[in-house]
Amino acid sequence: MSELPKETRERIESDPYCAMLGIELVELGEGTATMELTVTEDMVNFHGTPHGGAIYSLADATFAAASNSHGTTAVALETNMSYLDAVEVGTTLRAEAEESHMAGRTAEYQIDITADGEDRVATFRGRVYRFID
Repeated sequence: MSELPKETRERIESDPYCAMLGIELVELGEGTATMELTVTEDMVNFHGTPHGGAIYSLADATFAAASNSHGTTAVALETNMSYLDAVEVGTTLRAEAEESHMAGRTAEYQIDITADGEDRVATFRGRVYRFID
């Protein structure tokens, strides 16, 4: 695997929305990314479980990192999220994205979200449009 330009990682790490939520970039490679988020009290819904929007944000940020890792601007065309299990406050969620298909100007990514590195709690799939010459 080739080394990504430092600017690519810095640009992804400078996302103000991720900073506000506490989403951290763990790993970044060509077409791959891993990010983490620890669930806090202010992320729960009226059921006392993490709000789906917080989990979606983690998956979407990881999707964005992986799809923009090639140095080409990529924007979402469509996404799909499946919630499999609820977790408690204090749980660290880990999202791992992998490029599953690339053809010309579009690419597809699969993101698995696990709780404390164990059980899968959600899955996310997304397609992007790539602005290439």
